[in-house]
Amino acid sequence: MNGYSMTDGKPWKLTLKFALPVLLGILLQQLYNTVDTVIVGNYASETSLSAVGTTNCLTLFFLALANGFSAGAGVIISQHFGAGEKEKMRENALCGLVLTLVMGLFSTFVGIALCKPVLKNALNVSGEMLTIATAYFRIYCLGLIFQFGYNIVSAILRAVGDSRATLYFLLISSVMNIGLDLLFVAVFKWDAEGAAIATDIAQAASFAAAVIYMNKRYSDFRFGMRDFIKGKKIWFDGKRIENILRVGFPMALQQIIVSLGFIFIQRAVNGFGDAMTASFTVGQRLEVYITMPANAFQVTLATFAGQNLGAGKPERVISGAKQTLIMCEIITLLLSSLAYIFASPIIGLFNLSEQASFYCVQHIRCTSIVMLLLAAYFPLLGVFQGAKHGFAATVVALSALGARVLAVYTLRNVPFFDYHIIWWNMLFGFICGFLITWGYFISKKWTVNNKQYQAYQLKKSIK
Repeated sequence: MNGYSMTDGKPWKLTLKFALPVLLGILLQQLYNTVDTVIVGNYASETSLSAVGTTNCLTLFFLALANGFSAGAGVIISQHFGAGEKEKMRENALCGLVLTLVMGLFSTFVGIALCKPVLKNALNVSGEMLTIATAYFRIYCLGLIFQFGYNIVSAILRAVGDSRATLYFLLISSVMNIGLDLLFVAVFKWDAEGAAIATDIAQAASFAAAVIYMNKRYSDFRFGMRDFIKGKKIWFDGKRIENILRVGFPMALQQIIVSLGFIFIQRAVNGFGDAMTASFTVGQRLEVYITMPANAFQVTLATFAGQNLGAGKPERVISGAKQTLIMCEIITLLLSSLAYIFASPIIGLFNLSEQASFYCVQHIRCTSIVMLLLAAYFPLLGVFQGAKHGFAATVVALSALGARVLAVYTLRNVPFFDYHIIWWNMLFGFICGFLITWGYFISKKWTVNNKQYQAYQLKKSIK
């Protein structure tokens, strides 16, 4: 069976080898998002930049659906891969692929229909910014089916240990997106709409590349039209769909909570004026660089846990998680140090106003400090997801976001905090997330209803 197994060997070496392509992939993704923001900031206007940034929480919502349910299918596939159950692995991959593409198509219609009322009423956007943001996001929604498709193919490949391939797909989309951004925004002067068109085309290209690679590289995932027609009993199987949704829902819900929480935070940001909105747009783009290790290792531990639990080796999950957290903290410390030192010259690339730049420097320096706390717990959520205890990760996300939103709305009028709470709210949220995550991990409640772990404990007690 093709793939990369993480059930034998030193855990830290295996997780690092798997995580590096994921980390580089996130870096590429963020680079083209950053260049996208730089191009809009330099060749359009600060209003256009703010409008694009305002839609970020809506973008996160649909990305949460794509990532969450794709990851849910990936966990199931990784466990069948670890157990050597080739046919079940293939059937769940086909079911997950069809289900996710249907979700992507449905999301396109929902996004186009609801974006304007949400922007106007929930985010308090008005005037020219509302017009630009609505046009941008409606065009962006046309590419959602490609975004969903890319995510499920990537999840299938990661489930069998192939994290390197997704790096190549992102390289294709990144280069294409940057080139088209320059053409559409800088040359054709299509403003924010040009950036949305560039994103759609780049996502379609990465999806096409992912499908071609999967079909050529893995015979188990070589799906043709005949498979979709004759395999109706597979991808339309109620129990299989229910299983994917059950595992994927808490993962999707975790990220949806984040996106909904950001709607409240974005509304508070908009209340401090256009300079703060522009600053927050850039600040969010840059803070993601510091969160890259936490996100990459979280994805890695989900696959690592899924494969090892499927193979009946739960003891490796605990040791692998602890080793991975140490690596995550070291890499995050390095990135945080660079961000703190070079905050001002980096922000200068975005052509922000003097006031917006002033806000943004404070934002990034705060982020560089508090992200060290995030790195100390966030990867463990992957363990919960790989063990099919995704609702624990959802509870962490809900608690952390709830603490952040509460901090923003209760402390924004307190003189000591004032506008600084727009970024310092992260500290309150991450402390909450850290305590809940480590409490759940140490209690080993994530092993409940896990047959492999219970069998391991029984064997250990007999010895």
